Amino acid sequence: MTDVYTSMTPEQRSLRARIAAHASWATTSDRGEKARKGAAALLERFERQVDPDGVLPAEERRQRALSARKAHMLSLAAKSATARRRGA
Repeated sequence: MTDVYTSMTPEQRSLRARIAAHASWATTSDRGEKARKGAAALLERFERQVDPDGVLPAEERRQRALSARKAHMLSLAAKSATARRRGA
C-alpha cells in the first residue's frame, strides 16, 4: 500500500496544505485567537529546539527561542529572495 504523502510531489503537497489552510481560515470565527495560538505553538517548537532537556531558566529559554525563530525567518526570507532572483 502506497502512502498518499510519499506518492505526491512537493508541489502537490504544498497545494494540498494551502487548500487545507484556507478551508480552516474560512471556518474560523476568531482569527486573532487562532493566529495567537499558532504563534505560541511555533515559539514552543523553538523553545524545545534550543532547550530540549528543559534545563534553562524560562526567560533564557524564551530569549534563545526568539532568536532561533528570527534566524529561521531570516533564512526563509533569504531562500525566497534567491528563488525570486532565479525566476522560480
